[in-house]
Amino acid sequence: MWTLRRAAQATLVTSLALAVATGLAGPAAQARQPAPEQAEGQSVPGTGHIRVDQLGYATRNTKWAYLMTPGASAGARFVVRDARGRQVLSGRAGADLGKWNEAYQHVYGLDLKALRKPGKYRVEVGGVKSPQFTVGGARLFDEAADKTVTFFASQRDGKNVIPGTLDRKPSHLTDRAAQVYDWPVFAGPDTDQSLGELKPIGGPVDVEGGWYDAGDYLKFTHIAAYTDTLLWASARDSRFADPKLLREARHGLSWLDKMWDEKTRTLYIQVGAGAGNAEGTFVGDHDVWRLPEEDDLDADPAHRFLKNRPVFRAAAPGKPISPNIAGRTAAAFAVAAQVEPDPIKARRHLDTAAQIYAQAQTTGVGQLVTSLPFAFYPESVWRDDLELGAAELALAGRKLGDPRSKSWLRDSARWAKEYLAHDAGGDTLNLYDVSALAHADLLKAIRAHRAGGLAVGAADLTKDLKAQLEIGRRRAVSDPFGAGAAYNQFDAVPHAFGLNATARLYRAATGDRSYDAFGTQQRNWSFGANPWGVSFMVGVGENFEQCPHHQIANIKKSTAIGAVVNGPNSEELFTDGLGDNLDRMNPCPPNAVDRNEEFTGRGSRYVDDVRSWQSSEPADDFAAIATYALTLESR
Repeated sequence: MWTLRRAAQATLVTSLALAVATGLAGPAAQARQPAPEQAEGQSVPGTGHIRVDQLGYATRNTKWAYLMTPGASAGARFVVRDARGRQVLSGRAGADLGKWNEAYQHVYGLDLKALRKPGKYRVEVGGVKSPQFTVGGARLFDEAADKTVTFFASQRDGKNVIPGTLDRKPSHLTDRAAQVYDWPVFAGPDTDQSLGELKPIGGPVDVEGGWYDAGDYLKFTHIAAYTDTLLWASARDSRFADPKLLREARHGLSWLDKMWDEKTRTLYIQVGAGAGNAEGTFVGDHDVWRLPEEDDLDADPAHRFLKNRPVFRAAAPGKPISPNIAGRTAAAFAVAAQVEPDPIKARRHLDTAAQIYAQAQTTGVGQLVTSLPFAFYPESVWRDDLELGAAELALAGRKLGDPRSKSWLRDSARWAKEYLAHDAGGDTLNLYDVSALAHADLLKAIRAHRAGGLAVGAADLTKDLKAQLEIGRRRAVSDPFGAGAAYNQFDAVPHAFGLNATARLYRAATGDRSYDAFGTQQRNWSFGANPWGVSFMVGVGENFEQCPHHQIANIKKSTAIGAVVNGPNSEELFTDGLGDNLDRMNPCPPNAVDRNEEFTGRGSRYVDDVRSWQSSEPADDFAAIATYALTLESR
């Protein structure tokens, strides 16, 4: 994370001229008036590409691939061949779904729904072949989810690292006795460089462990709480049986427990400083490309905050905590209380969740607290976090026989009403808006308690879940690849996985399968059925992200299996180039050629280069929402 990650909130586009159909039976653009067909059997003029979901397709799901060509090719014949080269299916390219860019002015849907037999396949059109893909059952998604869990293991900090394919070593053991510092004063709103020296205000505190936030070595409560909530929810809401999932969820919760000091009622929010100060007397995490275990042995005075990392708190001891971070941290402990089989541990998790939730600031809320600087994670919505925290407390309280459960249920409904009044309509499930999960779990709590007379009812919650799906689907009908996320903003890939998960949550809540195909499309897009033909999860598919902005993987010339990257972003973010390779950064790709440049389009660009943090940096919250979406597929 070598400059500020500005994850812009998704905004609802209200000027779309096309009406949205109730159901999506195929590519999103089929909801529009189809273009006139050309003569059947027309060949592919020029060089074309076939885009498929390289993870694969469930036997029961809709199945669409995309033909992307410079010239008109409607009606072109396609064939599907199995692993032995035998033709098993044939068909014709459908109507023109729209122009991608000047080089590829035509995109066509290839309907593969008749492909039901489990196996490995490729699609061919003329001499153009697709990457290989699989048709199979739920295990298909389990294998990908297992890889995201592997990524969390590779992100571990502290003594309990798992060597894995990255040959991890214990790191940042000095975090066991870290000093607490006052908030830095930053040199400007768009920089993480501070002014002057850091001022110590307390400590030592033990904040050893946890996960690195992204491709660097900072640790944030804001991110870890969201991530751990989704990991525990994945274990709760699916049949995904990998024991490593609970192992990682417990690892994350153990660190969150250290970040909450119940004796002084203090929540710590961050370990490490992003950059050094303007005076140059010390450097920060983003200033040096290195292996994490080297920090414990670093004797350079200017590197003192790499070795002895500063800790920052959300508020003074006992004072109200920013509601967004209080709500989501409480949620992590409360979901753990629902899943943890040991009743003593479960009760302790519930009590911790209740303590943190009770300390949330609920009046006079100004700028929220996420990270230092705030521009790293500029969250603006918080009522959804309190709705989520209270809903999870209500579910955990009911399971454990806590008499406070009904009070928490009323709280959650009240915050849901506030969210619907103030914040609904702008975003979908991701790091910055957790209302989809909050609504789904509040519905569970209402039904479990058989409660009525609340501030909101089931109809209100399902209506907003549907409205969030419509935000994505309105985008999808005007996009030739059916993408529900905005290509030219940060966090396109996690937004796509969030829409995939929301479609599942909506169906579970209502029984309505109208959005199943749309949700499947979002997963397809994330794994290669996109303009770049890239799987945005490392280690999945023939053409996955190769050069993630990840220090450990890059220095060790290894593969960060299961890492999920941002994917495409605004073309403007690349206007000034990618800059030079940092010291010890292995150039990747070695020739520095952007093999995806020809696919830049619609104001977006994707660059697979270790320097392109805008596209190629993985993050824990990306992997967490992918894990949740994939595990929901297996239930």
